[in-house]
Parts: sequence; C-alpha cells; structure tokens
Amino acid sequence: MPLPNAPTQKPSNTQTRTKANNELLIRGLLCVLIGLAVLISPYFITSPGMQGIVASSSLVGWFALVLGVAFIGLYARRRLAGQNPP
Repeated sequence: MPLPNAPTQKPSNTQTRTKANNELLIRGLLCVLIGLAVLISPYFITSPGMQGIVASSSLVGWFALVLGVAFIGLYARRRLAGQNPP
C-alpha cells in the first residue's frame, strides 16, 4: 500500500496565531484586573470581617498580577517577533 503524496501547499496558520495571541492578551488583562481588585479592595470594604478575609488573600492578588503581566509581556514579545521577519 503506497503512502499518500506530500501536500503541495503550506498550511496558513496566521489566523490561528492571531486568535491565540489575542486570547493571550485578554487573559493577561483579566489577570491584571483580578489581581488589582484583590489587592485594592480591602481599602474599600467597610465590614472588618470581610476586609480581613480579602486582605489575607493578598498573595493570590500578587500572583494574579504577576501572571497577568507575564501574559501581556509574552503577547508583546510575540507581536514584536512577528513584525520583524528574519
């Protein structure tokens, strides 16, 4: 049984890459917003009990903030690499 012929056209992945990059940017922005909300919200909550609960989760806020900045940095790196073809 012979093997099938090799493809003659190169697949076009530009639309898939653009969509993946845009999703990376959206995830980064959402993580930054969540991180900032967790870090800033204890100053606006009036209930002392709830304020303590949210303030004790500041590590989660910092993690979300750093993760979001990393996603945005990766998006920027991909965009800059795509503008300068070798």
